[in-house]
Amino acid sequence: MQLKTIQYTQNPLSLPDWDSPQTLVMVFGAPEFFDKPDAILEISRHYPNSTVIGCSSAGEIYNTRLFDSSLSIAVIRFDDTTIEHVFHPATESFAAGETIARQLNRPSLRAIFVLSDGLNVNGSELVRGMNSVLPESVVVTGGLAGDGDRFNRTWVIKDGKPQSDCISAVGLYGDKLHVGHGSKGGWDTFGPERVITRSEGNILYELDSKPALQLYKTYLGDRAKGLPATGLLFPLALRANADDEKSIVRTILAVDEEAQSLTFAGDVPQGSLAQLMKANFDRLVDGAKQAATMSLNTEVNGGPVLSIAISCVGRRLVLGERTEDELEATLNVLPDITQQIGFYSYGEISPFASGYCDLHNQTMTLTTISEE
Repeated sequence: MQLKTIQYTQNPLSLPDWDSPQTLVMVFGAPEFFDKPDAILEISRHYPNSTVIGCSSAGEIYNTRLFDSSLSIAVIRFDDTTIEHVFHPATESFAAGETIARQLNRPSLRAIFVLSDGLNVNGSELVRGMNSVLPESVVVTGGLAGDGDRFNRTWVIKDGKPQSDCISAVGLYGDKLHVGHGSKGGWDTFGPERVITRSEGNILYELDSKPALQLYKTYLGDRAKGLPATGLLFPLALRANADDEKSIVRTILAVDEEAQSLTFAGDVPQGSLAQLMKANFDRLVDGAKQAATMSLNTEVNGGPVLSIAISCVGRRLVLGERTEDELEATLNVLPDITQQIGFYSYGEISPFASGYCDLHNQTMTLTTISEE
């Protein structure tokens, strides 16, 4: 496996001449590349026989640095791993996940990396559809595209250019491929745990039979004027019931003043228990470190390692000038030969610890890729 990572702003693109059917090119970029796609089109022209994937971000990750108005690029040419690439419209999220999984599910499938439009998909339904088809042994990771804190328009690369309302997924096949994964949060819960008394899919209407938006505004105080962006500072922790030790985090995408509802990036099932969360700087950084530890692959034998870091835009807003601390924390744990790219997202896709994937919000998730 050969690996090169590139950070592009306004400099001429320096791309390796590794075009082949076994080359995977990942591109994570600023939202404005939708309207000015020249650099992305140049990458696609440079790799006509390769698989080019990517999406918009709320900040581009390159090793331990965070950038805006840039592209973070990884070019991987595998020796033995083969690649298959599929697309689906970002509609009927469960059916989309099911269709993608059926298209990619064949012998020797080791992993799927999926990127989706960040605003027009229910991430929970997408991964549930994939899980309904795939065996537990297939590692599924990825994320939902971002648009800074604007929540206006996101894009995914399709046919070599940025497009909205699209889901892109690659299947990776072969016995020599090694994929590690890790996902951790680091938020503190506060206030009472409440019952979701009315919801539909990813729309929350009532908590403890009270209007959800009204209750949320009570906790946010003056910050409620900045919704939905300020809601990223106060995500929800969800548990299926009081005996469930597994907690999934959900973050706000939109609010509806008339319905007094909140729309989240993933499902908020009726009957679940919900509790507000707030930031703890040190624990957020430690969560990133734990995610890296979970993703460590002991089978790496000195060859190149790519770390794909996908962290939530809410973490960036909270950490502010300390955002790069969590990026440094990941690379401090991973092997010295590791190169890292990634993006800040509207949702992270990864197994909770092992087994089937989940949609996460407000987490740092890592996917490590290497080849024997």
